[in-house]
Amino acid sequence: MIGARPNFMKMAPIHTRMLNSAALQPILLHTGQHYDNIMSKVFFEDLQMPEPDIYLGVGSGSHAQQTAQVMTKVEVIMLEEKPDLVVVVGDVNSTLAAAVVAAKLWIPVAHVEAGLRSFDREMPEEINRILTDTLAEFLFITEKSGEQNLLKEGISPERIFMVGNVMIDSLLGHRKKAQDSDILSRLNVDEKHYALVTLHRPSNVDTPESLSDIFRAFEAIQGKMKLLFPIHPRTRKMLDAFGLRSRIERMKNLVLCDPIGYLDFLKLMDHSAFVLTDSGGIQEESTVLGIPCLTLRNNTERPITIEQGTNILVGTNSKRIIEESFKIIDGKCKTGSIPPLWDGKASERIVNIISDKL
Repeated sequence: MIGARPNFMKMAPIHTRMLNSAALQPILLHTGQHYDNIMSKVFFEDLQMPEPDIYLGVGSGSHAQQTAQVMTKVEVIMLEEKPDLVVVVGDVNSTLAAAVVAAKLWIPVAHVEAGLRSFDREMPEEINRILTDTLAEFLFITEKSGEQNLLKEGISPERIFMVGNVMIDSLLGHRKKAQDSDILSRLNVDEKHYALVTLHRPSNVDTPESLSDIFRAFEAIQGKMKLLFPIHPRTRKMLDAFGLRSRIERMKNLVLCDPIGYLDFLKLMDHSAFVLTDSGGIQEESTVLGIPCLTLRNNTERPITIEQGTNILVGTNSKRIIEESFKIIDGKCKTGSIPPLWDGKASERIVNIISDKL
């Protein structure tokens, strides 16, 4: 089951493996939490995923509204289809909603990307992670911290499986194809002569103080290096709401563009000088690509990207963001290594375990 854009990269390799398994008959359900062409359809095409077998069309809403709608609609499907297992990925509202419904219907739940913790309960995703892991029968983890967190929370070790990172399966499987993208020429940027920006978390974009502070940093950085920013609809809306548009238009080296597809984005990230982001998945992808990553958050649920990878937490203080960015521009980049089992075979391990246990 999938709902939002980060889910697509995680489910695509698992679904492909399941389709090729004689033991399994997957039904792909898309809740429609991300529903427009850029946030959904383009990613299906880039990842070569078939049209979902079932589409619920839930759309946007508050956390409670969205979760409730998914629960109501997915319950009907589960009662009709009577699945032997419900596989959920990540930490979005659709993930939690499906897990709750399945558990109450006594259907086993497998959670892919289990055990990740930011220890910040102001993040809605943290609540979704904790509750989903409590309900899941199969907990597939990406890194050692996931196991440690789950054991501390009283999860039986028999339910925990170290399998690696399925998002990296998608990255490695599509990296070569992404090189055919002409996105660099379309956006008029040269390899390693730009930094790639993503910004969408409510804690960063929903208050004028935090958003203004971040763009104060961008103002300084773009004086030394071009910043390329495929802007999230939420962020664009808040820029207008807070009257920051004219300030941004004066930044001649800050290039805003609409959200882009998976292959185009992978090409941009792979050839960037560094990444500025508040995304969880991009911390992981940049580590595998060897691209320096500055995470605009005060915490991360993916500590291995800091301990072993290329990631540095810089928070949202403009001074720290500028300082670390200038270090990279001056050639003082953090280097890292690829974590264990981030080898493109996580989906194979997951499907083998599911086939064996079912």
